[in-house]
Amino acid sequence: MAAILGHAHLGKVAEFGCLATMIGKYAKDSRRQFGHTPAMTAATANSTPPPGATPIARHGWSRPVMLLLNIAHAIDHMFLLIFAAAVAAIASTFGFSKWEDLMPYSVGAFFLFGVGALPSGRLGDLWGRRVMMLVFFFGIGAAALLTALTQNAWQLAAALTLIGAFASIYHPVGIPMLVQHAHNPGATIGVNGLAGNLGVAVAALATGFLVKWIGWRAAFAIPGALSLACGIAFAIACPRESEAPAKRKGKAQVALSPALLARAFLVMTAAAITGSLLFNFSTNGNAQLLTERFRGVVEDPALLGALLAVVYAVASLAQVVVGRMIDRVALKPLYFGITLTQIPLLLLAAHAQGWWMFAALVAVMIFIFGAIPFTDAMIVRYVDDRLRSRVAGMRLGVSFGISSLAVYLLGPFVKGMGFDSLLITMAVIAACTALVVTFLPSEHGAPAAVPA
Repeated sequence: MAAILGHAHLGKVAEFGCLATMIGKYAKDSRRQFGHTPAMTAATANSTPPPGATPIARHGWSRPVMLLLNIAHAIDHMFLLIFAAAVAAIASTFGFSKWEDLMPYSVGAFFLFGVGALPSGRLGDLWGRRVMMLVFFFGIGAAALLTALTQNAWQLAAALTLIGAFASIYHPVGIPMLVQHAHNPGATIGVNGLAGNLGVAVAALATGFLVKWIGWRAAFAIPGALSLACGIAFAIACPRESEAPAKRKGKAQVALSPALLARAFLVMTAAAITGSLLFNFSTNGNAQLLTERFRGVVEDPALLGALLAVVYAVASLAQVVVGRMIDRVALKPLYFGITLTQIPLLLLAAHAQGWWMFAALVAVMIFIFGAIPFTDAMIVRYVDDRLRSRVAGMRLGVSFGISSLAVYLLGPFVKGMGFDSLLITMAVIAACTALVVTFLPSEHGAPAAVPA
């Protein structure tokens, strides 16, 4: 596994180069614009918006728009995990004796989910975020409907890849759009993270019942139709942008020196890679993990889906708590503590069975989900809104592109070595994340965060 991940890492050198170029240019602009100015005050943040700013900048998004942006995050994660929740039923339909053999067919979805963030982020800044969110709602909904019509494994792979392409839009576009006018970005990101991971929970719960009562095709078709309806609602509720984000005037919340800014982005990207590996291994494998560890205790697919939904629902609350803490305490010690705690919990889960496994899995997912808000919080804190979608797209393209290997490796790894070995490997990955976080610049003396 290490050799494969290393090869993929080398394949991303060009993308790291683009990221470094953008960081360097932004850092120089930041130094020219801010120098070593004092921290921005609340009065500065609430001053008259610069010419060209939309009226929305004074008041923020309306509640319907905020709600739909959070629902979009739930849709994003839900659609990517429907297949993982229904893979056993789909494998039976397409003539596969083991679900592990069908799992690699979904790697295209997660690969495009990552690399697609590069053009999505660029278009979000240069074309407009509202337009890109409309493409997201209608595109991912249509792709899910197409997936429901597939007749063989390769058609399924192509349709899932299309879902991944449209899913790549949300993170570099939807999250910067959501926090664009946020006064408490950490709390906003935390609530948004809760919404996204509730989408993971809904994928487990809804897919389990739909597969049992209607069939796996309905597990794609019904959410697809709901996404189209959300797209229509978003088109009505969200006002048109008067100009693209790249054309607006603005500044970062915290100005760092070029060296510290480059260091922060490299740490953020490396931690995002390891964190995304943990997320993909866990969310794509947990359904089958529970099935194996609850054998002889609970075997009803719908009930197992409900149990997994409870795991995700409880764990999702961690993002709200962490998001609020990000607004109040330094990032580095908080991030380090959360990633370090993942290690013993994953080792415990590797040896647990039955209800002890359920308790261990809840704890593991609390800390995996709890680590998610940090990279978005760093982008909000250190990057001017004009660049956020592009910088997020670069980071996501690298981290999600590499971590898509987790989906490809999951089936063969579990088939050959078992879930206990997988969980131990995940503990090693968590240790790598904790090590990387120690290189994050200290925030001692940094300016207080305020809305961008």
